[in-house]
Amino acid sequence: QVQLVESGGGLVQAGGSLRLSCAASGRTFSSYAMGWFRQAPGKEREFVAAISRSVSTTYYSDSVKGRFTISRDNAKNTVYLQMNSLKPEDTAVYYCAARLAVAVTTNAYNYWGQGTQVTVSS
Repeated sequence: QVQLVESGGGLVQAGGSLRLSCAASGRTFSSYAMGWFRQAPGKEREFVAAISRSVSTTYYSDSVKGRFTISRDNAKNTVYLQMNSLKPEDTAVYYCAARLAVAVTTNAYNYWGQGTQVTVSS
């Protein structure tokens, strides 16, 4: 079992930046690949970014590639999502998730945080 708690969401103007954090507790954090997902009102949850256990591999959705960066600090049991050049269409609840092997599909992840709201104003 692993418990995940997101933080760092908020209200930001278009073009601004935010950094989300996801703190993990429970079993060894470094055993898990981590992902970030988001869900806008009336839409399905979608993949944003993922990072492998060893930090050697990262994945991004086309909509955030070049603007968002996923990283992790295994010593701090934390995964981050640095979001730059934010757009109104990035507005959503952002969730972090964990599974043993890296994946880019929502249904593949076993453990989820409660989410943090990101709102980008135009």
